[in-house]
Amino acid sequence: MKLSIGIVGLPNVGKSTLFNHLTSKGILAANYPFATIDPNVGIVEVPDQRLEKLNEISKSEKLIPAIVEFYDIAGLVKGASQGEGLGNKFLQHIKEVNAIVHVLRCFGGSDIIHVNNEVNPLSDMETINAELALKDLEQVETRLDKAQRESRSGDKKAQKEVEILSKVKALLAEGKSIMEFANDDLIKELRLLSAKKKLYLLNGQNSDVSEELKAAIAEEGSEYVISDLGKEPDLSALIKGTYHLLGLISFFTTGEKETRAWTIKNGSSAPEAAGAIHSDFEEKFIRAEVVGYNDLVEAGSWNGAKQKGKMRVEGKDYIVQDGDVMVIRHG
Repeated sequence: MKLSIGIVGLPNVGKSTLFNHLTSKGILAANYPFATIDPNVGIVEVPDQRLEKLNEISKSEKLIPAIVEFYDIAGLVKGASQGEGLGNKFLQHIKEVNAIVHVLRCFGGSDIIHVNNEVNPLSDMETINAELALKDLEQVETRLDKAQRESRSGDKKAQKEVEILSKVKALLAEGKSIMEFANDDLIKELRLLSAKKKLYLLNGQNSDVSEELKAAIAEEGSEYVISDLGKEPDLSALIKGTYHLLGLISFFTTGEKETRAWTIKNGSSAPEAAGAIHSDFEEKFIRAEVVGYNDLVEAGSWNGAKQKGKMRVEGKDYIVQDGDVMVIRHG
């Protein structure tokens, strides 16, 4: 499955620097607002030592990791929902991604210009979240008006929409989280920005991050990682964090031609995992031969795992586990 993450935040907080570290590309990271005019897209490998070990065992010709698409979206400012700083254009880009990495500048004492002339990550967090909510509120009000008109004729679907949208509108107007509705089909259809899961990247050192900021992130139901982007950061926690954020796991296929990691939702069935390899495989699924990663490494080979009774034959009801190594049999 495609996994796309939008990098957002105020101008000059470290978004493009983060993107450069992630992708090792020389993308413009100038010291002024709106250095990024269009979203840069970077394909980033998901670090996974298990994949490398399986590759050693199989002596594969190719190693293909799972990937994440990171979108470096230009700096938002107060008033973005009304078009300030080309905000409407950039907010539209965010609608297309699965989740958001929100970069907050926590470091101080620098000659890097802050758009508000002060370093206040808690205020920055509130500014961006408010702009996302205001943009959503505009969209929800438009859809609610339409649903209310249709509900007057007794349309049951429209009446249900009015019920949900009225609740979401009230929460957005009060600046409260709408994550309880994130899995509702209507909210998914609208692709509301405030319903996307967020991971905060706190740009600075541990000593720069206040307990108040940590508490605000926790209250929102989000998670964070701390990294000093001014140095050469280890961003594996961030990449893996996006996986965890979206409830994703990896299963593997391995052989002489290639060893590959596949991304699926946690809780996916064996046929759904087969569909990640090729859409036809899900419909024509017969069975899956499965060995757990640790069992395969311990046995030293697929045949060795089979001889030790570690290879299982699973049917359509099997729920794939993170780290499963699979051979899909299909019609």
